Amino acid sequence: MSPLVPLGLAFAALGLWLAFRLIRETRARATARASYFDALKPLFNGGEIRVQPTGFPRMTGHRAGLAFDLQAVPDTLTFRKLPALWLLITLPEPLPLDATLDLMARPSGNEPFTRFATLPQSLPTPPGLPKEVAVRSDDATRIPPPDLIARHADLFSDPRVKELVLSPKGLRIVLLAEEADRGRFLIFREAEMGRTPIAPSRLAPFLDRLAALREDVLGLTKDPA
Repeated sequence: MSPLVPLGLAFAALGLWLAFRLIRETRARATARASYFDALKPLFNGGEIRVQPTGFPRMTGHRAGLAFDLQAVPDTLTFRKLPALWLLITLPEPLPLDATLDLMARPSGNEPFTRFATLPQSLPTPPGLPKEVAVRSDDATRIPPPDLIARHADLFSDPRVKELVLSPKGLRIVLLAEEADRGRFLIFREAEMGRTPIAPSRLAPFLDRLAALREDVLGLTKDPA
């Protein structure tokens, strides 16, 4: 028997082992992504989770009588410093607003989750907000008053907060949920994210903030007692 035969068998066995390991890891990653919102279920009264084409879920549910929508949006565009996973927390309850007001921290113009760059009017940064927060609207003459924004300006003191949107269709906060591991990305170009489900304690304050902001907006139209 040729001495190359055992060597060939060894390489074949190694190839099979690597293939099975790759399949196992791929399945584990897919399961982790699809389960990213599972720990949040106790925050809501009922709800539905649907896995999106990205492998990450989209979740809808009710909390304190309000309907919320959660989306995890991966951003793996090569010009980013590191791939990112954005968390979109939306309260799609209609509001008595006549225009959209969009506040974005450090906009690049290439964010995959927003229409910020398409809004036609650029506005000065309101007092109390960090200077890196840019503001745009589709009608600057009909946006909410500055004091309402000032009451919620501390939201941007959290460096994870990327965007706040107020519109007639509802409210949204966008967070930087996660970035790819720097070492693995730079060496192996691996951008795997979402291995650990997001914790309820991390999300709940933003759900409550959206509910409070909604009450403030509704208060604009209430007649004084």
